[in-house]
This record gives sequence, C-alpha cells and structure tokens, in this order.
Amino acid sequence: MNKELENISLSEKNIYRNFIVFTSILCVVILFAIEQILMVDYLTKTVSKIILFTMSQIVFIKIIRKTSLKEGLNLKLVDKETIGVGILLGGLSAVILVGTFMFFKKIINMDVIFLELATKSKITSTNYLIVTTYFTFVNSFLEEFFFRGFIFTNLNKMGYKKGGYIFSSLLFALYHIGIFKNWFSIELMLLCILGLFITGIVFNYVDTKSDNFLNSWAIHILADLTIVIIGYMYLFK
Repeated sequence: MNKELENISLSEKNIYRNFIVFTSILCVVILFAIEQILMVDYLTKTVSKIILFTMSQIVFIKIIRKTSLKEGLNLKLVDKETIGVGILLGGLSAVILVGTFMFFKKIINMDVIFLELATKSKITSTNYLIVTTYFTFVNSFLEEFFFRGFIFTNLNKMGYKKGGYIFSSLLFALYHIGIFKNWFSIELMLLCILGLFITGIVFNYVDTKSDNFLNSWAIHILADLTIVIIGYMYLFK
C-alpha cells in the first residue's frame, strides 16, 4: 500500500534515503568508468545511461515504494506558472552561457573538443543534427528524471531538504567530469563544476513548486539548445 513520502516512518525514510544515495552514486561511477576507462562509442554510452537513469527510478517506485509510476513521478501535478518561470530562466541561462563562452573562448581549445567528439563519440557534421536532437531533448530529460526526479524530489519530500539540495547538485556537477574531463584546464574544469553545482541548486528550486522534474527540464532544454548552436558554429564552421 502506497504512502506519501511525508508520512512514512523514520525507518522507512532511512531505507529510502540510503537506496537513493547508494544507487545514484553507483550510477554516476559506472557512467564515469564507461566514459573515461572503457571509452566506448556514443551509442553504448547512451544506452547505458538510459538503462541506469531510468531503472534506478523505476526500481525505487515499483519495488521499494510499491506504487504506480504516475503516483511516484507525481506528473499529475503540473504548475503552468512555474513552467513559465522555468522557460524564462532557461532563456536567461542561454544568455549567460553565450556570454560565458565568449569571455572564455580564447582559452578554450576547441580543436581538442572536436577531436574527442570525432574520435571517441564518432560525432561528425553529418550526424550532428541527430546526436544533438537527442542531447537537447532526450538527454536533458534523462538527467532531470534522475538528478531532480529521482534524487532531489524524493529526498526533499522526505524532509531532507538541505541534504537533497547539496547532494543532488554536487552529484550533478561531478557527473559531468566524465564528459569534459579532457576538454578544459584544471582551472576551467573547477569553474565548470562550480557553475553546474549552482545550476543544480536553481533546477532543484524551480521543481519544489510542483514536486516533479518538468520545470527544470524546460530550463535544461533551452540551455542545451544553446550549447548545440555554439557547438555547431565553432566546431563545423
């Protein structure tokens, strides 16, 4: 019998919290190993991410909580006003991304990024549109489904508000190291981690209005779309 997360016992909260923390860390570590140690192709990385990010949530909802996906994801509650705010914040993040890139572009080695995308991920001007469509809509969905929908929203509803903000945002930032580890200098990488941590905090906040990940997904789509446009302009010009 399903019970709301706010009303479960302390022992159940501990079980739920431990499952979320352990599973999410394990998923990120596995994906880092796939990206940086096994160095598989882009399709294999994508399939691995889809399986890990979706199954962790499904197992938590169906086996641990024993409830339906509709109830577990709380998608019945959509705050249209907050989604509008999310879209506005997404536009603002796009402007910030462009400004940040223009400020740092002289010390970013685009050739290194292009070489890694071409050799490791097999991304070329021919398949760029297909890959970036997935990146903008599907990958952003997976990350919000996992970091906000699975980690933050559940921890927040159980009363672990501060821990949920910090843990989900920090893991979100560290997860990206596996993606851009070879792209930037140590200084730029640390700056990116800090930026992603702050981004995670903002994403978490907009999702507190509806207790699901749809609001932050709206922001994420616009931010990723900006990255895609910048990438095309500078990698395939």
